[in-house]
Amino acid sequence: MKWSSAVSDAPTLTEAVRQASEQILANLDGKSPDLAVIFVSSHHAPSFLTAPEVFSEALGAKVVIGCSAAGVIGGGQEVERRPGVAISAATLPGVELAPFYLSQDELPSPDAPPEAWHMLLGLNPQDCPAIMLLPDPFTLRSDHLLAGLDYAYPNAVKIGGLASGGGQPGANALFMNGKSIRSGAVGVAFTGNVEVETIVAQGCRPIGEPMVVTDAEVNVINKLGDKTPLEILRDLFDAGTAREQRLIRRSLQIGIVMDRLVDGKPEGDFLIRNVLGADEDDGTLAVGELVQEGQVVQFFVRDAQAADEDLRMMLEEYMDTLEGDTPASALLFSCLGRGQYLYGAPDHDTNLFTDVVADIPIAGFFSNGEIGPIGDQTFLHGYTASFALFKQKSNPVS
Repeated sequence: MKWSSAVSDAPTLTEAVRQASEQILANLDGKSPDLAVIFVSSHHAPSFLTAPEVFSEALGAKVVIGCSAAGVIGGGQEVERRPGVAISAATLPGVELAPFYLSQDELPSPDAPPEAWHMLLGLNPQDCPAIMLLPDPFTLRSDHLLAGLDYAYPNAVKIGGLASGGGQPGANALFMNGKSIRSGAVGVAFTGNVEVETIVAQGCRPIGEPMVVTDAEVNVINKLGDKTPLEILRDLFDAGTAREQRLIRRSLQIGIVMDRLVDGKPEGDFLIRNVLGADEDDGTLAVGELVQEGQVVQFFVRDAQAADEDLRMMLEEYMDTLEGDTPASALLFSCLGRGQYLYGAPDHDTNLFTDVVADIPIAGFFSNGEIGPIGDQTFLHGYTASFALFKQKSNPVS
């Protein structure tokens, strides 16, 4: 397989697609790609309807998939706060691509069997190593979609991001081949000679120690060990530095170990969720996830330094466990709250990835929510950098 990525901040869509496509085709030795993943900033919203046709004509790709974006990533650059078009494209011998569109009404019910999902996507679970998803946040229940796909395709990697750039239903755009769609979700399933690995950096660092939930109801934690959550937080606050106290006030999060078999020590095993509120009278804490007795949790804080340290740690862990060749390409689904907004300068996450992993083609966008696995489940995240890394299989079946 051979990948290429490119970006353009030309003011018109036609010129931006021309510039980026010329770079793509030159890097692919003039060959039309099998796959083109495209991201178009909301500055080009008046051209969303014709965008798929413009891309198809410029690239000649067999499959075109993508969405609107608040900011785009391509060619090692993060283009924010100005017009942007990003493309990741590849020739993929031995790989079959199955693009699909889903509406909310089409999704099977939560108690539907796996076969309902297999029929909907037309995919055999044994043949599907990875699925990329680009849902619209306003018109489709992404949590329902991810739970169903995990149930029906337990061994497939699910990765992606929620379309961004628009603030209400119908304002975002999803692209699939020659169509521009304003609701639902588009995606593509990969089968054949391809492996997709993931890195999910949630942008936080832990404070205190992991604790066991001893009393909880729905999303409210009543007791951690023999103390209330607020008692533990007061102890952490009193013992913290001035910086830690400021972060506890402004950016407190909670990490929840979703896999009961994991001891909760590595930060990557925690699903990070917002702390929604506290009850001063009884010391309980409401969080943005269902919590059960016996689960391990830990408090986290988030800022630019924590996000930098977390991403660096996750990238280094990936390199330490890397088997076989370096990935051929990466897609980055990054939160709207990262980038210049968080770090004060562009290109932080892409530069760090290049420094730690490799200088490979990377593209993506700033999304309304990031899709990626924690443990053996797929979740919708916030404030996260979620990477999909593409490789040929180490031992492809002939």
